[in-house]
Amino acid sequence: MIDPVCGMEVDETSIYKTMYKGKLYYFCSNGCKKAFEKDPEKYLREGPKGMP
Repeated sequence: MIDPVCGMEVDETSIYKTMYKGKLYYFCSNGCKKAFEKDPEKYLREGPKGMP
């Protein structure tokens, strides 16, 4: 899995995950998770941008 915020490879055992529009997204950190939850469409549209 790829973190949609920073682009890091993430294992699906990560504790940082969120459901959006019926799909589960995994993150490397709580910071990336929070950034995604703040504006998920931005990251889905533009792709990973590096650590927030």
